[in-house]
Amino acid sequence: MNIVSNAVLARATMGTSLGFHIVFAVLGVGMPLLMSVAEGLALWRRDEAWMVLARRWSKAFAILFAVGAVSGTVLSFELGLLWPSFMAFSGGIFGLPFTAEGFAFFIEAIFLGLYLYGWDRLTPVQHWLTSIPIALSGAASSVFVVMTNAWMNTPAGFTLGSDGRLLQVDPLAAALNPSTATEDPHMLISAYVVTGFLFAAVYAAGLLRGRDDVFHRRGLAAGMAMAAIAIILAGITGDTSARFVYGAHPVKFAAMEGLYQTQRGAPITIFGIPSDSQHRVLYGLQIPYGLSLLAAFDPNAEVRGLDSFPAADRPNPVMVHLSFDVMVNGGILIGLIAAAFWLMAIRRRSIPRARLLLVGALAAGPLSVMVMEAGWFVTEFGRQPWIVYGIMRTSQAATAAPALGLTFAVFIVIYAGLAITTARLLLMLAARNRSAAT
Repeated sequence: MNIVSNAVLARATMGTSLGFHIVFAVLGVGMPLLMSVAEGLALWRRDEAWMVLARRWSKAFAILFAVGAVSGTVLSFELGLLWPSFMAFSGGIFGLPFTAEGFAFFIEAIFLGLYLYGWDRLTPVQHWLTSIPIALSGAASSVFVVMTNAWMNTPAGFTLGSDGRLLQVDPLAAALNPSTATEDPHMLISAYVVTGFLFAAVYAAGLLRGRDDVFHRRGLAAGMAMAAIAIILAGITGDTSARFVYGAHPVKFAAMEGLYQTQRGAPITIFGIPSDSQHRVLYGLQIPYGLSLLAAFDPNAEVRGLDSFPAADRPNPVMVHLSFDVMVNGGILIGLIAAAFWLMAIRRRSIPRARLLLVGALAAGPLSVMVMEAGWFVTEFGRQPWIVYGIMRTSQAATAAPALGLTFAVFIVIYAGLAITTARLLLMLAARNRSAAT
C-alpha cells in the first residue's frame, strides 16, 4: 500500500523541476536584453565600461543557458513519463506552441553561439546585432511555453465527442485561448522583474563589501532600471490577470482571497489563514468592500465564495491564499525598494550607496524569486483538482508506474548537484573578473 499517491509524487517531482528550471528560464529572458542594452550603450557612447559589463554578463549567461537547457530537457521527459494520460489527450492540441518554443530555443542557441564566439571576429555593430535575436527569441520562448499553461487553465480549440474522444482540433485557437492574453504578458514582464532585481542584488552585495567601482555602480543601476520599469508593468498585468480569474475561474479567485460565503460588497482579506472548519480567514486584516471594488470596479458587486462549489472541485485555500499573499505583498515590497532607490538617485543625481538601501536591494533579489515562485503556486494549486480545467483531473493524468518516490529523490539529488555546480562556476567567474579588474 502506497503511503503517498502517485499523483502527489508526480506533482512533487514536476513542481520541483519547474521551480528549479524557471529561475534559469527567466534569466534567459531578461539577461539578453541587459546584455544588448549594455553593448548598445558602449557603442553609442564609446564607453568601455559598458562593454566590459556586456562581456562579463555574456560569460555568466552562457553558464546559465547551458544549465537551463539541461533542466528544460528533463522537464520534457517528465511530461511524458509522469503524465502519460495528460500528454495522450493534450499533446495534439497544444503541440503548436511547444513546436514554436523549440524553434525559438534553437534560434536563441544559434545566435548565442555567434555572440559568444564573435567578440573578436565580428565588427562591433555586427556583434551587437547578434544580441537582438537572442533577446527576442528568449522572450518568444516564454510566450510560447506559457501559452500551454494558459490552455490548461482555459482549454479551447478542440471538440469532444459523446465518448470523450477528440473529434476536432484547432491548434491556433488552443494557443490563443482566453487565458493567454493575461497570463503571457504577466509572466514575460515578471521575468524582467526577477532578472533586474537579481542583477541589482549581485552588485549591491559587491558595494556592501567595499567594491565601489564603475562596474558595480552601473551594474546596480542597470538592474534597478529594469526592475523598476518591469515591477510597475507587473502590477498592471497582475491586476488584469486577477480580474480575469474573477470572471473565468471564480473558485480559484475565492481561494486566492480566502472567501467562503458568496456575498455582495465582499471585503478583501490581507494575510490570515483560511479555516475550512470555520469557513473564514483567521487572523486576517479585512478592508470592507475592497474585493468587490477591485474585482469589478463596483463596491456592491457579487463575489462567489468557496461554499458555492462542490468540495471535490475546490483548490486548497490555505496554500492558494498564503501564496497569493506572498506574491502580492512581496511584489509591493520590492516595488517600494526600487522606488526608494530611484527617488534617492534622482535627488542626489548619483547612484545611491546608503547601506540600508543596498541591503534592501540585496534582499530584493531572492525576494523577487520568491514572489515569482509564489505566483506559480497560485496558478498551479489554484487550478486543482484539475490538470486541464473542467476536463481532466490531476489524479486521472498521473502515471501508475511504481517507484515514483525513488524517482523524486533522484531528481532532488540531480537538481542539488546542478545548483551547487552552477553556483561554483559563477563564483569562479566572478573571482576571475575581479582579478582581471585589478
